[in-house]
Amino acid sequence: MKIALMDSGIGLLAAATAVRRLRPDAELVLSSDPGSMPWGPRTPQDVTARALAVAEAAAAHRPDALIVACNTASVHALPALRARLEPGVPVVGTVPAIKPAAAGGGPVAIWATPATTGSPYQRGLIREFAGGVAVTEVPCPGLADAVEHADEAAVDAAIAAAAARTPEDVRAVVLGCTHYELVAERIRAAVQRPGAAPLVLHGSAGAVAAQALRRAGGAPACDASGVSGPGAVTVLLGGREGVLPATALTYDEGRLLQAVSPAR
Repeated sequence: MKIALMDSGIGLLAAATAVRRLRPDAELVLSSDPGSMPWGPRTPQDVTARALAVAEAAAAHRPDALIVACNTASVHALPALRARLEPGVPVVGTVPAIKPAAAGGGPVAIWATPATTGSPYQRGLIREFAGGVAVTEVPCPGLADAVEHADEAAVDAAIAAAAARTPEDVRAVVLGCTHYELVAERIRAAVQRPGAAPLVLHGSAGAVAAQALRRAGGAPACDASGVSGPGAVTVLLGGREGVLPATALTYDEGRLLQAVSPAR
């Protein structure tokens, strides 16, 4: 089985790691275009054009499914991606985990990029899945870019600023950008209040990975004893084969994937 993932940058690492945990034998194609990152401030038309280029580079490797591991691309480009690639390649978008967060009761905070915060898309998800639950939308300017560049000081500053905008009684935080999952524990430490119940973080990587495997006709490997070894990883940067960026290797997810020999 071969699963492709696409993003502007290294935000796809969390979903790729989730696929690896569910199906260690699956080959992975990681397609991104770091030179155009971030996509958040770009127009919907520009995001769609860039997403199509990144997705088509991945599709050339004939994957069994493609994960759009980017909230911005899922908001603006998912219909165009599906029109271009399906039914040959099932396309799975990333949706903020508002539904499971709201199911646990509130209050809930949704951390997202400034472009997504307050958008009709996110407000629609809140209306559909979080009726009757107190929800605070928290913009996180600069956080995705800081994570992409592994800028520790900028990550800390962006998290601290967003934590200051997060109500003290929040019980759950939705990580509304795939990059944020790479610094989830740092977010937890910033928002957790002394003496309060443990904060629950809701990312999308696990659910997206499971859905991609279902769409690809596969199932999680319940017993890895019969697996010959981890599937190979192909890295595409701007459509060309390469290696994981050095910044990716500052995160556990990147180091896990870098340990696998590239596909040939």
